[in-house]
Amino acid sequence: MIATRFRQIALLLLAVAISALAFIQMFQRTTGAFPVQYAIMLCAAAALFLVFCGLTARFQPYASQSIMPCVLLLTATGITMIARIDQSEGWDIAKRQIIWLYVALVLSTLIIVFLRDYRVLRRFSYVSMVVGLILLLSPMLPVIGTEINGARIWVRIPGLGSFQPGEFAKLFLAFFFAAYLFDHRDQLAVGGKKVLGLQLPRIKDLGPIIVVWIASMGVLVVQHDLGTSLMFFAMFVAMLYTSTGRKSWIVIGLITFAAGAMLAASMFSHVGSRVDAWLHPFSNEQYTKSPGGSWQLVTGIFGLASGGMIGTGLGQGHPSLVTFANSDFIYASLGEELGLVGVMAILMLYLIIIASGFIVAMKIKDGFGKLLASGLVFTMAFQVFTVVGGITLVIPLTGLTLPYMAAGGSSLIANYILAALLIVISNSANQPEPELTSDTFQHEALAALRNKELKARARATEPIVRPRVASATPHDVSEEANDPQIPNTAEEPEYTVRTGVIPSVPQVPSIPPAPPVPQIQTNFPIDTSNGGERA
Repeated sequence: MIATRFRQIALLLLAVAISALAFIQMFQRTTGAFPVQYAIMLCAAAALFLVFCGLTARFQPYASQSIMPCVLLLTATGITMIARIDQSEGWDIAKRQIIWLYVALVLSTLIIVFLRDYRVLRRFSYVSMVVGLILLLSPMLPVIGTEINGARIWVRIPGLGSFQPGEFAKLFLAFFFAAYLFDHRDQLAVGGKKVLGLQLPRIKDLGPIIVVWIASMGVLVVQHDLGTSLMFFAMFVAMLYTSTGRKSWIVIGLITFAAGAMLAASMFSHVGSRVDAWLHPFSNEQYTKSPGGSWQLVTGIFGLASGGMIGTGLGQGHPSLVTFANSDFIYASLGEELGLVGVMAILMLYLIIIASGFIVAMKIKDGFGKLLASGLVFTMAFQVFTVVGGITLVIPLTGLTLPYMAAGGSSLIANYILAALLIVISNSANQPEPELTSDTFQHEALAALRNKELKARARATEPIVRPRVASATPHDVSEEANDPQIPNTAEEPEYTVRTGVIPSVPQVPSIPPAPPVPQIQTNFPIDTSNGGERA
């Protein structure tokens, strides 16, 4: 345990040192000095982070040690880039991002301290479903729902600003999916007909995936949000495959969502515009098309290309070259100033978090925890893939944000809660088995043996049922007893015992063997004609 604590402290100090060096270098190149206001806010954030890690070591002593240092590095890198863009554009977004970081750390600390056992979330499965659907559909309300950049995924609360409820809906829906699939995994694992080497599910088991598919298509059609609908459907299919182990669910999920997306692209212009911009980004028609053109994609690609292998350096790039440089395209902005080496290091940090989450999912013995951990970590991995893949022209743009790095309080708080849940589950997964020589184990073993002994005594003292024997005359009995052809069973009564009950056999003291009987020599003849009597 001492070595684990030293490793944890070393990783935290390394993450804090790299983050501080990045801020110092960026501010020295942009302003020539470190602003006092930023210094105070960053020191407060570092103090909150150290308190969080200390409480994690106190209340979750066996939790994974590699998740939070990577989260700290990603968050610090994102805030550094947002502050760098603020210096060039005259904005003040980085300070708000630090305040949202305070809120995220406080909420994560509360989860670490009070959520000792993650299995309590299973009790609120249907409540989580209702809350998740309300959050998912809340942007459609006429008063608080707002549309920004063609997507109606925002909710505006007077005095608090706007936030994306879909970021929190993914957490509640992950709780519901994990509980539902854990309870119905046996029915969903039963296969139907086999087609082209795949064991297809039964028709009556397709109900859940059809319901989730309809909900995802509804989000795509009504809210104009391809990323959220794709993320929810992919999360459910991945958790479905984890619970059943059947590859046919993945094939069915890909086919159904591809069919729905193609239908939506042909029927709705906003979906078709993103597909056309992805297929022909450098065409003059798509570049100058407004709205829905490919100019965002092209600027992001040129921003990545200008960084080269090692980048221009923090504070020496051209943030105006990339549109939405601090939110949707922050990965392209980082590629410009950190180069290919920098963005690959960022992807490696994400890979460490994802690998740690999947290791936790494989080690945990509880089925609900296995599904919940895999669903949460797959959601974050899929979100990273869609953002990076959209910027690099692997897939169409989805409108999702890069976890822990992009500007926005909703994404930051939701992903910090996700990391805190992974830490709680990892504590249960890494907790050692009780030692056989411990006092607690010996006490429990003695109690179990005592209970077993009491049950055996209770069974031994139960009355024995004897069978009724037909009456016989004494004369008949004496004749049968004296007859050498009939075995003598009068002195050994049979016992009939009830099924499942074994009577106790009393211990009989050992009897020494009798001395041998001497043989007597007879000198008189025997007449066999009289039945063996003497002559």
